Amino acid sequence: MYLFTKAVAGDVANVEILIPPGTDVHEYQSKPDDVKAIATARILVKNGLGMEEFLSNTIKNAENSKLIEIDASKGIKVVDDISPIEEVKGHNHDHDHKHEHAEGNPHVWLDPVFAKQQVINIRDGLIKADPANKEVYQTNAATYIQELEKLNNEFQQTLSKTPNCTFITFLDAFPYLAQRYNLKQVAVVKIPEDQLSPADVKKAVNAVKKYQVKALFSEPGVDNKLLNSLSQDLKLTLYPLSSLETGETNPQYYFQAMRNNLQSLAAGCQ
Repeated sequence: MYLFTKAVAGDVANVEILIPPGTDVHEYQSKPDDVKAIATARILVKNGLGMEEFLSNTIKNAENSKLIEIDASKGIKVVDDISPIEEVKGHNHDHDHKHEHAEGNPHVWLDPVFAKQQVINIRDGLIKADPANKEVYQTNAATYIQELEKLNNEFQQTLSKTPNCTFITFLDAFPYLAQRYNLKQVAVVKIPEDQLSPADVKKAVNAVKKYQVKALFSEPGVDNKLLNSLSQDLKLTLYPLSSLETGETNPQYYFQAMRNNLQSLAAGCQ
């Protein structure tokens, strides 16, 4: 949301990221600075789909009656958190329960077509809040949207060569991308934990057999011992696949990371 908002706002708004990247939103504790940031902000851009539930008390405490909230996922058709993951569900349902995303899976930004809708929602929200800079927002959004359309075309062309390719991810972050490009995602867990139970491992192994999985994917930079050993046991290559929840500040980073994802998917689906 930070990258998209920055792309649209350009130089006419000061865009700050509220939650430092790498923070587990499920463990979020509000800090006085967060309350202050929301109390003094004009606009709060949210991904939506329940992703920011953890912020509701902070927003209340900020008592900012002038705050305009932009829901970037308005009008996007969500998928429930149910994909083939049901076959490889986490072992501890009580633990998983509090992490269920009530409004469906929130990772819509990983589908370039939905990302375009998010950029449009952010653009329209900024124009409404700040009509004086309407033209800037329109121009900036148009440029970014053009690049998103180009990216979507690249995904379509490349992945149409391997329809129905099934891939395993550690985390359930790619159902929209899979749905868009006719792939199948099987996720080992909904919420990352350091230790997976032997039952989880067994489910992943079963999924590989059942779905004739071509590849395993892991968040780049994460030392995922489980997936490393799984990939060796199953003689599958482990490829990096980023959900873009990193601390990059340049809006162009989205395209770079997504093209890296495309390369990984194309290689893994061969």
